[in-house]
Amino acid sequence: MATKTRPVGITILAVLEIIGGIIGLLGAAVFLAFGALAGVVAGEGLGPLGGLFAALGGIVGGLLLVLALVSFLLAYGFWTGKGWAWILGIIFSIIGIVVGVVTIFGDLSGIVSIVINGLILFYLFRPNVKAWFGKA
Repeated sequence: MATKTRPVGITILAVLEIIGGIIGLLGAAVFLAFGALAGVVAGEGLGPLGGLFAALGGIVGGLLLVLALVSFLLAYGFWTGKGWAWILGIIFSIIGIVVGVVTIFGDLSGIVSIVINGLILFYLFRPNVKAWFGKA
């Protein structure tokens, strides 16, 4: 039985997902620490405003933590050629395109998101890439 060779672009996407996951973990730590600090400050007399900041820090930090874990999971799926990772890559690229289209009305940087996610989407449908994920 011949072994499949991982496409170079998939290796790059996996590494970028790992980097994104690390950045997400750092961001989560910052927001969770901010939330904890705001909670302490709230106890010092800021009242409900400190509690609001504490809750927001916890919510944003928790969300970033989940997204970081998803990035690591997706990197693993890309690296090992799991079919579910191909599907998630397509779903996240489509979401990125939609977000880019929505943000383009207020900020032209949405064009960059559309182009990058469009290229990833195109790449995921290349025959050798589909074969890596068992989708040929």
